[in-house]
Amino acid sequence: MGWRNLLKNFIRALLPPAFWLGVWQLCAFLVDRHVGGRGNELLLPYPASVWSALAGLMGTEEFWATVFTSLGRIALGLTCGVLAGAALAVLTCSSRWCDRLLSPAVRVVRAAPVASFILLVLLWTGRNTVPAVISALMVTPVVWDNLSRGIQAMDPKLLELARCCRFSRWKTTVLIYLPSLRPYTLAALTTATGLAWKSGVAAEVLCLPEPSLGQRIYYTKYYLDIPELFAWTAVTVALSMVLERLLRACLTKWGRGWGT
Repeated sequence: MGWRNLLKNFIRALLPPAFWLGVWQLCAFLVDRHVGGRGNELLLPYPASVWSALAGLMGTEEFWATVFTSLGRIALGLTCGVLAGAALAVLTCSSRWCDRLLSPAVRVVRAAPVASFILLVLLWTGRNTVPAVISALMVTPVVWDNLSRGIQAMDPKLLELARCCRFSRWKTTVLIYLPSLRPYTLAALTTATGLAWKSGVAAEVLCLPEPSLGQRIYYTKYYLDIPELFAWTAVTVALSMVLERLLRACLTKWGRGWGT
């Protein structure tokens, strides 16, 4: 029975990508017939062409330097945004004046279009800095909103119990706040990771830092190298999915240990 379950799970995991690859192949074939010859390479290349381009890219040092440089920039922005959002949540929930002064600014950042901030930040900093700054700006409101709601939803009886037992601030934070804020923290970090990645790559497309995934996507579009454009886009999407899955797995494991 074990191998049958493994086979079923394998087929279930393989079926969705196989289905969409088939749809892609069919659409590329129809486009090819409509335009005639290999003109479809400028519209919708075959999966085999994209795979060939991707395999060629992965065999170069430039590809890996580009991937890890983008990852580093966006990870830096994500970290700064999480820390800033957590600090703002504590400040706005502990002081009415801080709430009145800071909350409107955070809401403006959350409501403003990403492209506007990218262009503004580009005026103030170098192009290599923009993706990290934009990632931090987009992440901060998400973390602030989730943690603020978590702090406001705290059970006052638990805080009263901590005061009666004369807990220190550190002990109150570890034993009361962190377990209570766990679901809000997990939701904030999961959402923030995807948002940081998308906004960071968008900033790279507009600002063209060297090297970066966004720059490669822009240049392949500019020079009409469509198979390579699809390849870089596939890399960007795949990295986003892998990062979110890894983060979700780590946070779930961490959350289980946190709650025990």
